[in-house]
Amino acid sequence: MRRNLWFWLYFILAVLLAIYFVTRIVMTFMGYGPIARVKTISISADTHNKDLTAIASAVGISPGTYTHSINLELVNERLLNTPGIRESSVRRLPNGNLSVKIHLYRAVAAWTDGTYYYPLSADGTIVKKPAEEKSPGTVIFRGDVPKDIGEITKAATNLIGDLDYLYFIDNRRWNLVTTGGITVMLPEEDPIAAIASLIVLNDKHKILSKNLQVIDMRDPTRILVK
Repeated sequence: MRRNLWFWLYFILAVLLAIYFVTRIVMTFMGYGPIARVKTISISADTHNKDLTAIASAVGISPGTYTHSINLELVNERLLNTPGIRESSVRRLPNGNLSVKIHLYRAVAAWTDGTYYYPLSADGTIVKKPAEEKSPGTVIFRGDVPKDIGEITKAATNLIGDLDYLYFIDNRRWNLVTTGGITVMLPEEDPIAAIASLIVLNDKHKILSKNLQVIDMRDPTRILVK
């Protein structure tokens, strides 16, 4: 008798809990209840001191929106079309709110079309967020850009005072143009070493200050000037 009593008590409790949760779920999908609407949207990025205004605009959801009327795939698509965002994810939390996480491109240089300057990531991605002026100390690229510019950017930074821009020739080697208008033709093999040699040569002989048009470094055994 006592066992039957406990059984029925647990059974009734289980039924009540099931009714409660089913009711909450139904109310949520119908737009009722405290978790049916978005109260807050949390946005986190993998960088500090980043203005997230453009990202919040891309999310495009106001507090009070019915949470289950939101198409998360469309929100994520809008985010990926926002300049500077490399990856993004949007998640609906159990309380109805949204969590947005983004990974941004990290600019190591800039690319120019001759008018505007676009941030350029180490993997060669041109971020569609231009500025009218270049930032001081920024390595500038023109033309086509390969997938990996990390090493050439580091090397060119050592010439930043004399560097105008770099551009890729025939998808195989670099030309370096100085602020004095000299075109430095770097070799296809090991352009980093060639830039290091150019720095030493300039320190000793001020070659980048001379009245030259071309410095041809494509032959590792000799340097030709014009």
